[in-house]
Amino acid sequence: MNKPTPYTFDLGHLLVQDPNPLLTPSPSSHTSALDTTLAATARDGAQVLLNQLLTTCPLTSTIEDGILLTLPTPTIVLPRFKPLPIPKPPTKWELFARKKGIGKYNTKLGSGGGSAEAERRKKLVFDEEKGEWVPRWGYKGKNKKGEDDWLVEVDEKMWKREGEMHGGGKSIRGEGRRERMEQVRRNERRMRANEKRRGNPKGA
Repeated sequence: MNKPTPYTFDLGHLLVQDPNPLLTPSPSSHTSALDTTLAATARDGAQVLLNQLLTTCPLTSTIEDGILLTLPTPTIVLPRFKPLPIPKPPTKWELFARKKGIGKYNTKLGSGGGSAEAERRKKLVFDEEKGEWVPRWGYKGKNKKGEDDWLVEVDEKMWKREGEMHGGGKSIRGEGRRERMEQVRRNERRMRANEKRRGNPKGA
């Protein structure tokens, strides 16, 4: 399109700028005339942008992805809508794990520290009775083993506590679940304490 002032482009952002003044219809004209002018200006700009992309950007073709057009590096620096996030200070556990080389901080050859596959394997444990890998925690987790058994094996120590537990309205069968839930509550308290220590209380 011939314009008094040529278009300018930033193909990295798929941006075309038309510096020419918009030829608006007279005030007495109907609103549809202004809509037609705006639509025509937008159409011309989109057509010019496509032509510029197809004539200046390299095209490649692969069986998997089809035809790809490689955009150049953007030239206009756009401001961020939000400020850069502030890194959270490490928790006590993270500091300890980094010092001891535990988990993702384990850099020994073959340890797989930090990889997604290694993290997934850490969440599984082999159940000898079922003959398969099961989650350590959560739904059908190994930590719930025995809670739904119709028969519960009781050692001598637990048997002596039977009277005390019945007096409090409890039973040996539910002891494992109570211990597990208490461990969950302790972990939640530690997590809240860590969040508070980092100055970012959970839910704030």
